[in-house]
Amino acid sequence: MDSAGREAAGQLGSYAYSGKNERTIGDVLGDIATNIQEIVRSEIRLARVELTEQGRKFATAARVLAIGAAVALYGLGFVLLAALFALELVLPAWAASVILGAVLLIGAWVAVSAGLRQMKGLKGPAKTMQTVKEDALWIKEQPKS
Repeated sequence: MDSAGREAAGQLGSYAYSGKNERTIGDVLGDIATNIQEIVRSEIRLARVELTEQGRKFATAARVLAIGAAVALYGLGFVLLAALFALELVLPAWAASVILGAVLLIGAWVAVSAGLRQMKGLKGPAKTMQTVKEDALWIKEQPKS
């Protein structure tokens, strides 16, 4: 090896120019495949951590939402009771109760019908499932090192 080669070898460290340390194309490709697999594993670990963190935040928000919904239901109950008392001023108590109950049942039927119609139109995440299947197939086809 000439002096320029020795100087370059000293600067490159373990990848110095000598017959002993040269890597074959197969070694390089194997390292690339290993690195790609490690990157994918790292991305999966990161996704797990992020999903766990987001799940905790979602659970906290859901609890607060549930408390708010419960308080709102009690409030709605009192408003309906006030409406019933107001109707009792002009109608008998039984007639006021029937009218208010019928109005509430009609409103509930409309809401449930609309919700069921929307649910029938929902589909699963087809594109995501397809790309996950393609990724899994690609990873299986990679050479093992």
